Amino acid sequence: MPESEIDYQALSQDALRGVIREVLRRVAAEGLPGEHHFYIAFDTQAEGVVLSKRLREQYPEEMTVVLQHRFWDLKVRDESFEVKLTFGNIPERLSIPFRAIKVFFDPSVPFGLQFEASEMMAKAAAETTTLSEAAALAIISEASN
Repeated sequence: MPESEIDYQALSQDALRGVIREVLRRVAAEGLPGEHHFYIAFDTQAEGVVLSKRLREQYPEEMTVVLQHRFWDLKVRDESFEVKLTFGNIPERLSIPFRAIKVFFDPSVPFGLQFEASEMMAKAAAETTTLSEAAALAIISEASN
């Protein structure tokens, strides 16, 4: 995208990730209010995601965590959050950048956000364009023969 254009989609998604950041900051400071709890799905391959080797092998592409009754040490930073959860009775610390989040859902309200993987979409669009151009060239080439 040329620098002179405004990427409203990216700006909107960043703003919505700010909602998640603020909600998690409040939960870190005050705990979960009422019946609120969160399902957070994220890309385990995204830059900055920190998982144990065991979890990365078990969830090579995407993982969903639930913040409800059993989570500890929630720390929220500007670009990511860290939380300790138990998997198979083994405590694990996860670090998840907000940009890695694909889905955030609070079923008690209900409220949810789903994010597009803009880099993945741009790559797919570029590949589609390349394939379309290649197909067009093949058709032109066949027509010439």
